[in-house]
Amino acid sequence: MQINKLRGKELDQLFQAVLSLQDLEECYRFFDDLCTINEIQSLAQRLDVARMLREGNTYHKIETETGASTATISRVKRCLNFGNDTYEMVLERIKEDIKAEKE
Repeated sequence: MQINKLRGKELDQLFQAVLSLQDLEECYRFFDDLCTINEIQSLAQRLDVARMLREGNTYHKIETETGASTATISRVKRCLNFGNDTYEMVLERIKEDIKAEKE
């Protein structure tokens, strides 16, 4: 894991803060204080790119719909193929949550 190089008190504190958030509104407020709009958009874009790659969309379609560069799409694809499987994990959880809300 690349992030192991950053492991420490400050990063633990950040992750504990994220884990302490209780709902979507708290997430909006926390990330608004923590990040720039561009940083938030970049994070959201990467997750959307992962969703679209997982669904089998082409780079061209992903580029057109998300505005992501091919470099970003390639990086996300590399993480999907060789990463920690967390994109898959969270996308599946989101899908399950949406399904549960409809029932």
